[in-house]
Amino acid sequence: MSSKKRVFSGKTVRDAVNKGIRELGVSESDVKVTVLQEPSRGLFGLLWAKEAVVELEVAERSAPEPEAEAEAEAGAEPVELSAEEEDAGEPAEESWEDFREESGISAFTVSDAVELAKEYLADIAEKMGVKAEIETSSDEDGNILFQMKGKHLGLLIGRRGQTLDALQTLVNVYANRLSDEHVRIILDAERFRERRKKTLEDLSMRLANQVVRTKKEVVLEPMSPHERRIIHFKLQNHPKVRTYSKGEEPNRRIVITLKS
Repeated sequence: MSSKKRVFSGKTVRDAVNKGIRELGVSESDVKVTVLQEPSRGLFGLLWAKEAVVELEVAERSAPEPEAEAEAEAGAEPVELSAEEEDAGEPAEESWEDFREESGISAFTVSDAVELAKEYLADIAEKMGVKAEIETSSDEDGNILFQMKGKHLGLLIGRRGQTLDALQTLVNVYANRLSDEHVRIILDAERFRERRKKTLEDLSMRLANQVVRTKKEVVLEPMSPHERRIIHFKLQNHPKVRTYSKGEEPNRRIVITLKS
């Protein structure tokens, strides 16, 4: 009796094994399975993804039994797994620490981390059905600005910029996991933040005048910390009104009231 070995790959170990027994035309009981590489989705599910790799060793018989011969001709069916077993075979998320240990990289430079973050953002936009061109620049405070241009950017902006804020958070977390220094990325789309800032500043002045005229405070709708800062800053030197925030995130609101 001799044996032969072949290597197969797949999204999970189970996928690789099923692929192997189908191609070899054998049942799983006829092979010895050696896992050469566990699967990994890679960092944030995007980079350095690895497939499972297995080695299947099949014992070759000099005179196969009729039942085995018929099974080989028909081809083996994929092994059915329970829900728990399927979950156990899913690729694990590869951490930055795992990749760093394997590659010998301590961390990326800021410029490299920014470029990878740019690719990461473009990939997310594409998965959302948007083809976005991303221009990179920096401001006087050392922040990195990602300015997105293209069609259908409203999908990336969302209602009052909520989607844009969420994407900005993702991109900053991603870049800072890679960078050897702190990175601050400001994400914008077709100058939305500039237009939104002007809208909020105009709104704050109109409401301040309303408070002065009616002598009644005004409570604004919930806003993000960034938008609240714009209004606080705009009215901080107003001679007759003051601002403060109340409530808990994500329902924290600005109140404009008369100075006592």
